[in-house]
Amino acid sequence: MLLILHPNTDEESQEFIETWNFLLDLPNVQIKKHNVFGQQQTLTEIYIIGDTSKLDREEIAALPAVERVIRISQEYRILGRHRDKQRAVGFDYNGVHFSQDNLNIFAGLCAVDSTEHVELMMKALQENGQCCTRMGAYKPRTNPYSFQGHGKTCLPYVFELAGKYGIKVIAIEVTHEKHIEEISACLEQTGRPTGVILQIGTRNAQNFELLKTIGRQQEFPALLKRGFGITLSESLNAAEYLASEGNANVIFCLRGMKTSFSEPHRNMVDFSHVPVVQRLTRMPVCVDPSHSVGSRDKSPDGLLEVFHATAQGIIAGANMVLVDFHPVPKKALVDGPQALYLDELPIFLEDVQIAREAYLKRCQLAQKMASHEGE
Repeated sequence: MLLILHPNTDEESQEFIETWNFLLDLPNVQIKKHNVFGQQQTLTEIYIIGDTSKLDREEIAALPAVERVIRISQEYRILGRHRDKQRAVGFDYNGVHFSQDNLNIFAGLCAVDSTEHVELMMKALQENGQCCTRMGAYKPRTNPYSFQGHGKTCLPYVFELAGKYGIKVIAIEVTHEKHIEEISACLEQTGRPTGVILQIGTRNAQNFELLKTIGRQQEFPALLKRGFGITLSESLNAAEYLASEGNANVIFCLRGMKTSFSEPHRNMVDFSHVPVVQRLTRMPVCVDPSHSVGSRDKSPDGLLEVFHATAQGIIAGANMVLVDFHPVPKKALVDGPQALYLDELPIFLEDVQIAREAYLKRCQLAQKMASHEGE
């Protein structure tokens, strides 16, 4: 059972204290509180976990701080929609809004390799009106002898250059709790010129201790990539691990499935699941066309297949795109063959806008359908 309190409820107020004390006395259940910070108001949600079948819903709904009561399903208790259209969707972080209603582009380096390339990337983003990027500092690799990333040594110049070029949010993959500490410490040392989303890679989608650690910290949002060899439900439950520990500022990323049927692409593109994740959960949904396609192959129409995959995700309603660019892809230390060139960035963004406009027009069709059904 989920209780939605009145907006901006003061936890020092008599109404909250009376409500909270009543809930604490309920038998055979656990009480968990979660705050949702929006642009204009703060919402408090209280989860009653356990045997709730015998609880009097009307009695609980009458508690002074409670606005409404929702029966929740067993899965995705915090991140799920639970057939309630009024629940808050999305979050704000460092001046950037993330929700199921907008679109953010995170174009950047799969792996940081040099100060020069980072600066060229940041400059290109600024010139094209972008304020988000991806920068890989820690790189888990299948081959133990492959480049594993520069780690914390590259963070100072990445953050300082982000501040110089107005980049507000950087997606950085982490594989260990010490990486979170290193990122936090470096941001503090450099004067917090930017913000960071902690990216959880596909290999760590079921690293439950890492998920719990990222969930317990409240400083950074999380971007969880779907596990490449597990079901969608299992991956969504991995996201629920984050929320259950206290951090519900989670973005879910579709990056393709590893299967023998994916050839000639690197992974089987699964962007048809964008609306499915949006229907089941309140998470913004990201697509990663670079790691789905895995090449710069061009179709007969003259468009790169990465462009086509991106458009598929956006026209299905994606809220974020994570895509690889590099000033000199041939010199990239990780995934160079799939990286786009910097001079392709404005063309890519224009194609993104075309796909987004098509999606919004499709939404207008849905409104027409709904109006006809209501007649």
